Amino acid sequence: MMHGSICIWQRDMRVLQRNISSEAATVMAFPLTFFLTFGLGLKGYIQDIEGIPYALFVVPGLISMTAILGAFDDGSWGMWFHRVVQKTIEEYRVNPITVTDIIVGKIISGFTSGFLKGLAVGVCLFLLTGFQFNPLFLPGYLLFISLGCIMFSCLGSLAGTLIDKPENLGRLEAVVVMPFIFLAGLFFPLSAYPDSVLPYIKALPTTALFDGARLALLTGRIEPLYLGELLASAVISFFLAVRFFEKKMHG
Repeated sequence: MMHGSICIWQRDMRVLQRNISSEAATVMAFPLTFFLTFGLGLKGYIQDIEGIPYALFVVPGLISMTAILGAFDDGSWGMWFHRVVQKTIEEYRVNPITVTDIIVGKIISGFTSGFLKGLAVGVCLFLLTGFQFNPLFLPGYLLFISLGCIMFSCLGSLAGTLIDKPENLGRLEAVVVMPFIFLAGLFFPLSAYPDSVLPYIKALPTTALFDGARLALLTGRIEPLYLGELLASAVISFFLAVRFFEKKMHG
């Protein structure tokens, strides 16, 4: 199974490499705009959050956002385009590659694309802000980012499998994905929520990702509940993506 998946992943990486300039410009523009608007534009009006300057508070979240949106977009639009427009998925099926090979390869591609985009934005923001962190805290942060990229690559692949109209993919990202990201404390601490609402917010997988990753990078603390929730979400989304893609391909 893995041989076919790796072949598909290698093909997608060659495409990404050919479009690296346009991809880099697009990927940098979105989080940097948020940073300039909120991190720098509002820092004079917002007090330090838990002893951390606001401009630095938002950095881990912007990196996380870039990574998971990159994974979701690659998974959803990549799957939709190859399935509906280019018919690449049908071409794969005439080769000695199983349906499971195809979906696993696309999920790995989405994960890789998202992780690399997050890494690129992270380097840029670290240079721009002078953000400093303990290098020993980095593995924990990358663990959360990796699980988040897996989950969103799976969810994106699932969306690209089930949705046939491109406008509906855009609506899904605007109405579901982005609100879940903003509700997770990207630009503010979770303590800002009323006590009656906070338990529901903490139950969101995106909260486990954003708050858990921020805690890991800034304090070195790995929150077991966040990690468990994120791991379970990644496993469930992987199972759903594979199951529904197999069902779609087999009619």
